[in-house]
Amino acid sequence: MGFPGIWMTESESVVYRVVPKCACSTIGQIMFYSDHGEFFNGDIHDSKDRMHKWSQDYSQDPITKNVEAHKSYAFTCVRNPYTRILSSFFDKICGIQRNGNYYRGNLVPLLIQKYGIEVGKPEDGFQFDQIKSFRRFLLFARDTIRWRRPMDPDIHWSAMSGHVSTFIVNGGRYNKIVWTESFNDGMQDVLDSIQTPHSLSLADIPRFNESEGHGPKRAHPVEDYFDDMSMHLVYEMYKRDFDLFKYDFHNPANKMPIGEIDLDEVHAKLGE
Repeated sequence: MGFPGIWMTESESVVYRVVPKCACSTIGQIMFYSDHGEFFNGDIHDSKDRMHKWSQDYSQDPITKNVEAHKSYAFTCVRNPYTRILSSFFDKICGIQRNGNYYRGNLVPLLIQKYGIEVGKPEDGFQFDQIKSFRRFLLFARDTIRWRRPMDPDIHWSAMSGHVSTFIVNGGRYNKIVWTESFNDGMQDVLDSIQTPHSLSLADIPRFNESEGHGPKRAHPVEDYFDDMSMHLVYEMYKRDFDLFKYDFHNPANKMPIGEIDLDEVHAKLGE
């Protein structure tokens, strides 16, 4: 199994478990800058050197040795499940990707055909019923997570606890879990806990939102997208995420956490 989704600075100052749709572009650029004194020119997901990633063969040995020895400070970042699944819908289903096509090629036509989802078009300003389409997408997401039909769940809407757990199950231990909703505070705790070749001020770091600008804007408040049935589907998919990362299931309008994350609880429940 190894350590999928792990990024590590070349200096081995810090280890990070990527969770999609949870500020990973910004975190990756902060890590890159802390090592090299400059940002990666482009989307950090496209970097092939100057930062270790499990997906790069040459990085797997140093990552394995580091994590198994608990040599470096390790962290991850999570996000409110309601806003995360909404972001996945607007980015991955409605948006045109960097290659000029829809995400995963035939996925959107499949959803249009099987679930009656509409996504609009850039030419008409993405005019469609966002709430109706999103709720149909939720049915699809639930089907992928619960029954792995009509496809396996995608990393962008599979549960955060599943991503976070692989690091624990294979011998890693987190020192910190950052909330996207209080990103600067959490990331400052990380930076205060490690030694980096280059210092940086979070106040001066731009947000690297690589998914922004290629799809429709959200037209309604978060809570408008979730009726009772939608909330039930979200809880079915993300119960552990709400419980472990202390988000408010009962109020989709409240994106902020409602308690402190208990790292011992996370390691116990996700290490089983």
